[in-house]
Amino acid sequence: MRLLITGANGQLGRSLVAYLHCVMMPHVEVLALTKQQLDISNLDAVELVMAKFLPDYIINTAAYTAVDRAENDVELAYAVNRDGAKSLAQAANGIGATILHVSTDYVFAGDKLGEYQEDDITSPLSVYGESKLAGEVAVMQSNPKHIILRTAWMFSEYGNNFVRTILRLSQDKPTLHIVDDQFGGPTYAGHVAQTLISIMLQLDTNTAHTLGAQRGQNEHINNTLYGVYHFSGLPHVSWYQFAQKIVQQKIVNDHSQTENHRIATKLNLAELKPISTNEYPVAAKRPHNSKLHCQKITDTFGIHPSDWISALSKVVTVLAPLALEDDTSQIRFTPPTKSEKEQ
Repeated sequence: MRLLITGANGQLGRSLVAYLHCVMMPHVEVLALTKQQLDISNLDAVELVMAKFLPDYIINTAAYTAVDRAENDVELAYAVNRDGAKSLAQAANGIGATILHVSTDYVFAGDKLGEYQEDDITSPLSVYGESKLAGEVAVMQSNPKHIILRTAWMFSEYGNNFVRTILRLSQDKPTLHIVDDQFGGPTYAGHVAQTLISIMLQLDTNTAHTLGAQRGQNEHINNTLYGVYHFSGLPHVSWYQFAQKIVQQKIVNDHSQTENHRIATKLNLAELKPISTNEYPVAAKRPHNSKLHCQKITDTFGIHPSDWISALSKVVTVLAPLALEDDTSQIRFTPPTKSEKEQ
């Protein structure tokens, strides 16, 4: 079996590569390409890679994820999230390959009271969400052999994410105000990686016996498995509650270290303050409710929601509290000094 991974230098791509290095799958040949090595919006480049490598499966983790910047960078957001996804799906279809495409909770408006199911009405609030939804549609229309995996609030040891941001800011900010009226399920990227590989193996004709199938029934079974799935973490929390857990874990880790190696955390839980979305306006609107219903993926593939709290312990332990570029869209620093205002 041959597997092509796109976006290999992103947080999910790196998590996939790390996971594949840890598991024994000698029958899987992997080609993991970064965005510099493969521009997925370039159909000619995509088709050339497909023709040379001839993958059986493509896992597309490449995406434009700068949510606020996308409001003014519409063309690039669509080029990657819609056109790139379409290029991969079309090229995969041309060689009979299956595409596993990663999407987002931002395809929903967030005004539902309960958890969002896969067939609920989509109504994105932002350019990012619209471009990701357009990518879903493009994949569905371009290749019948597709898995679309929607996830939410992803974090890991890699890249820029909310956990890294909170860890860095907790070193030098006296108080942080965190959005407390947006709710979702934090999701460990390592668990998303495991989920994608598990789905791929269960789809593959060489491992279809895990579904109780006879070899002659594989194609029929696979056809019933293709489609849209939700995978995210439990329990659901607000960004403020997520930040509390991060700081709690950092304090626990600090106390377990020796004085010589301890990095002080200036924040304590009393210095994390909840605010509403309206109190911290940003360019792109976010859904207030990002809770994803994940029963379908459990019933179909035996995959359970991400246990993000246990994963958080690992991530905080290994993650350096420093980021070159942080996602501060749910965070406000308080109070700013005069010099900070002038910078």
